[in-house]
Amino acid sequence: QVQLQESGGGLVQTGGSLRLPCTASGRTFSIYTFGWFRQAPGKEREFVAADSWNGVWTKFADVAMGRFRMSKDKPTNTLYLQMNNLKPEDTAIYYCAARTLYGLDDVEKVTSFGYWGQGTQVTVSS
Repeated sequence: QVQLQESGGGLVQTGGSLRLPCTASGRTFSIYTFGWFRQAPGKEREFVAADSWNGVWTKFADVAMGRFRMSKDKPTNTLYLQMNNLKPEDTAIYYCAARTLYGLDDVEKVTSFGYWGQGTQVTVSS
């Protein structure tokens, strides 16, 4: 089993920045891909970004391109989502996810990830 813990959410003004950490514990050696998803009220959970733990590739959704980036601290098994130039439409609960599959196949699909954190609320005020 793998446990994921997000933090770092909060209230920020339009144009502001937040950094969301996601720390993995448990059988982390089995994880090859991490992802970030978000879910706004009344909407389906959507893909934001994904990263291979070995650093070979990353993928961003169009809404995140150019504004969000990811980094990692391997000794602490922590993945970070840095969000810049935030907009009100970025308001959502942000989830960290992990899977044992490697590669980009279906990386945008919620169903392709088997491990999820509890989510952290991000609110961007106008």
